Amino acid sequence: MALDPYPRRRRGRARRRAHIQRDAINRLLPNALTMLGLCAGLTAVRFGLEGNWKAGVLLIAAAALLDTLDGRMARLMGGPTEFGGQLDSLVDAIAFGVAPVLLVYLWSLGSAGGIGWVIALIFAVCCVLRLARFNVASADPDLPAWAGSFFSGVPAPAGAGLVLLPLILSLQVDWALLHSPLFTGPWTLLVAMLMISRIPTYSFKRLRVPQGMVRPAMAGIAALAAIAITEPWIGLSGLIIVYGTTIPFSVRSFRRRQNEEAAAPSPPDEDEIPPEEPT
Repeated sequence: MALDPYPRRRRGRARRRAHIQRDAINRLLPNALTMLGLCAGLTAVRFGLEGNWKAGVLLIAAAALLDTLDGRMARLMGGPTEFGGQLDSLVDAIAFGVAPVLLVYLWSLGSAGGIGWVIALIFAVCCVLRLARFNVASADPDLPAWAGSFFSGVPAPAGAGLVLLPLILSLQVDWALLHSPLFTGPWTLLVAMLMISRIPTYSFKRLRVPQGMVRPAMAGIAALAAIAITEPWIGLSGLIIVYGTTIPFSVRSFRRRQNEEAAAPSPPDEDEIPPEEPT
């Protein structure tokens, strides 16, 4: 039986091939979730054209869930890539900038004629501008570490939820005001302005639950899950409303961090440090 003269070299090649395969899978799975979010957003428009508002809203919610999962999976599998980041922004522009406002247009704004379509266009444009600003700000190396806990303006998934709030509420309560373009038009413009504003909002990507709040947080998650199963429209609208109420608190937290940073003594420049005297 002939012995392999280069066993280490062959084992090294096998390990490199396995590493390349794992790296390809690690890049594929987050991007696959991102594309599923795109499919969910576009399919929501199809159900909107058929007047199936419940399915459309659920698909936008599914796209938001997938948008959360793809980023977390990318970080767990070795860190996000430049391609994945750009793909995520393009998908968000469609799933959260185009699809939800088309649902609102088909449901309510369309009865306002050309004005309703202009309002829908403004929302989509503001969402794209917000995503472009986020991409530029993410590449800024001078941002302090604590700035990663905040967004500048309402993020695209949250904006999609806010603009759909009248539609979601109408699935539970029969209020004529919710369906009127006199209400949904200004509401859509308000959400669009919140997305491109400089108002700091919480980024829950770095949310850490304190040790003493783990059990209450788990109980709260269980309660939300129970509400989502038994009364999905009340649960979804309540979640969106709760998010809206966090905006004033995020502004206060952001300003407090700014004041703390301004009050902290800055390290001296190297040119200002006097040379040491010889002993």
